[in-house]
Amino acid sequence: MVIPDTLAHLDGHSILTFTYSVFLNKGDGNPRPGLSKESTLHLGEITDPDYYGYITFEKPGRQYAYTADGALELTADEITELIKHISHVRDNPAGWKYLA
Repeated sequence: MVIPDTLAHLDGHSILTFTYSVFLNKGDGNPRPGLSKESTLHLGEITDPDYYGYITFEKPGRQYAYTADGALELTADEITELIKHISHVRDNPAGWKYLA
């Protein structure tokens, strides 16, 4: 489960952040599991046992950073898959309706 660390609105339009927190999605049937997770600024220790860390888009399309500061850690393949997925969402704002 990937959650933007902040969600801003510019003139009524959603704007995505450059940093995304990554959590284990337990698949417990909750239709919106992200509502139980809070956006964070990564200033303090995150104690959520489902937290994998965060991905930062330094230069979208070219440079990314993954910080594994949670109890869990992503593999290189998982990081690549998440970056591709996040990039796809960022590049296709028509699908952002769920963010509004």
